[in-house]
Amino acid sequence: MLELQAIMRQYGAAYRLKHFLYIVQAKAMNAIIACRTAVLGGHIDRCDECGYEQHSYNSCRNRHCPKCQTFAKEDWIDRQKQNLINRRYFHVVFTVPAELRPIFLQHQRTMYGLLFKAASETMLELCSDKKYLGAKPGITAVLHTWGQNLSYHPHLHCIVTGGGLTELDTWKDSRKKFFLPVKVLAKKFRGKLLYLLQQEKLQFGGALDHLNDKVNFGALLKNLYHIEWIVYCKRPFGNALKVIDYLGRYTHRVAISNNRLISINDGQVTFHWRDYNDGNKQKVMTLTAEEFIRRFLIHILPPGFRKIRHYGLFASRDKGKRLTLCKRLTGTRFTVSQRESTLERLIRILGEDFNLCPRCLSGHLSRASPYARI
Repeated sequence: MLELQAIMRQYGAAYRLKHFLYIVQAKAMNAIIACRTAVLGGHIDRCDECGYEQHSYNSCRNRHCPKCQTFAKEDWIDRQKQNLINRRYFHVVFTVPAELRPIFLQHQRTMYGLLFKAASETMLELCSDKKYLGAKPGITAVLHTWGQNLSYHPHLHCIVTGGGLTELDTWKDSRKKFFLPVKVLAKKFRGKLLYLLQQEKLQFGGALDHLNDKVNFGALLKNLYHIEWIVYCKRPFGNALKVIDYLGRYTHRVAISNNRLISINDGQVTFHWRDYNDGNKQKVMTLTAEEFIRRFLIHILPPGFRKIRHYGLFASRDKGKRLTLCKRLTGTRFTVSQRESTLERLIRILGEDFNLCPRCLSGHLSRASPYARI
């Protein structure tokens, strides 16, 4: 199977000669190229039955590497099951207009932070209104910055409980097939994000230099206030377990997975993509390797930026007490976390045969000895 690693190995060096890379982009490219190679060192796995030995190279663990997300995703899903409440959940998506995307790209850390703040405050404030719910819901928000064709398209996927905790510490369910009116969500979200943007007093460069002029910046804001912003809410999930499995698809996804890559020939990269504007049809796109790498690198997040955040009932402060009360009020079964070794955790999450010996098919491989990087 063609991998992103092969594309970076073959064309990454040439790309660097022509284009400036931020440190975080260069680190991500280096990590992807070195992932599971001798560069990162490795270890010997030995079968506990027949003694068969297998050499394994270490993973880079970079969050933008498509090879390194499988266990990270499963581990995250496993930990989130402790927070489940036995109620419906809604999937709400907040997008921003194309006119704002150049500002997001030039000020990523700031604008991504404002996106989280505006979306979370919009939902919490509307839910607190008795006209809609009159309670505080639990929210998990995940940042994505890409479209299916690797274009720059920052948006938030939010999973929200279908109900919440009232000021009297009682549970109140939302309407069965309805969370919040999307037009109200969109208008409030638009107002909040543009207000927050005005407060930042950002400085612009390059193609956005004209926005340093207050008149031009004001004209942009006026136009954005008159554009219809898109927020949509999907139908509620059948049960809480489906929510976590579904959300797991979003939390550790990278801009493009290896299974979407088709071929690389004569400096051209071909891959699958879905056109949501054309009935969700699967299509094929071909880009030059240079353009493909450029598009991939614009989705490398700022260092240390948290792309998964929790609000309301799921906010970290006093979360344990709130969730205990919510579980009791909703009849949610309590689960007790057990202390376990790394191997026990791997077996529980990935299955007991994830390390089955390929020779005897009865023993299991375990780490015998490490060896250093080259």
